[in-house]
Amino acid sequence: MTDTEKTRLTDAEAASTAMRVSVLSIVINAALSALKLAAGLIAGSGAMISDAVHSASDVFSTFVVIAGVKLSGKQPDKEHPYGHERMECVAAVLLAVVLAVTGIGIGMSGVRKIQSSGTEELAVPGALALAAAVISVIVKELMFRYTRRAAQKTDSGALMADAWHHRSDALSSVGSFVGILGARLGMPVLDPLAGVVICVFIEKAAVEIFRDAMDKMVDRSCPDEIHEQMEKVILDTEGVLGIDELKTRLFGSKVYVEVEILMAKDKTLVEAHDTAEKVHDLIEERFPSVKHCMVHVNPDMGEN
Repeated sequence: MTDTEKTRLTDAEAASTAMRVSVLSIVINAALSALKLAAGLIAGSGAMISDAVHSASDVFSTFVVIAGVKLSGKQPDKEHPYGHERMECVAAVLLAVVLAVTGIGIGMSGVRKIQSSGTEELAVPGALALAAAVISVIVKELMFRYTRRAAQKTDSGALMADAWHHRSDALSSVGSFVGILGARLGMPVLDPLAGVVICVFIEKAAVEIFRDAMDKMVDRSCPDEIHEQMEKVILDTEGVLGIDELKTRLFGSKVYVEVEILMAKDKTLVEAHDTAEKVHDLIEERFPSVKHCMVHVNPDMGEN
């Protein structure tokens, strides 16, 4: 989805949407965590208990999202004249760390149980754990789709990180289901093995979230597709003869644009100003994620 295709939301609407999604995530994750923990303990499934821990970490991560969205929405001040959008990136980095630590813990637990399988008999989990895994897969996949849609509408990195946290939990529950089913079919080692597989999926999601957040914190440029769209808008503006330079940089969920346009050298200062103002307004209007567009005018010295 490109900037021009996104539903335009004001900062207040985006914050409200993120808050609504986050509260729903907290309620569902808390309920699922309790369900899976109870099912894991009653049915004797280590994979389901690990899955419950993963869901519990989602509750913490959503509180981090709420904090990130709140802080990033603060107005610019004397100490932060460009705003606080990067606080959302900080929240995404924290989420990535939580995911990574959770995944490592689940993986280590599974490895320990596999290593001990040669000296002690592994328990066969009950049917209740299997039912809990199915419920978790369905609910978490629905939450992933719902949260991802909201993240795309609000262009929120932290919300998108939370969406992938839901997907990793869904994958975690798929692994739990396979492991529990295999254990009930006579291969009990598959239950702890599922925890190791879950760990791999979680670590992959953590790396992707971390990489995306870091890209937004180190002033990475927009994708080529967005650059091309901006160039077309600028070149289609009356009075613009060409583009000497176009630079973009990601600043949290927002974008800063700097462009040098080429105009006829005989244009008056007022005409040059009006054209530059038109380019400025068009870029900020057509690309909702652009927080500010700086336009510089160069005279075309090649004209006679």
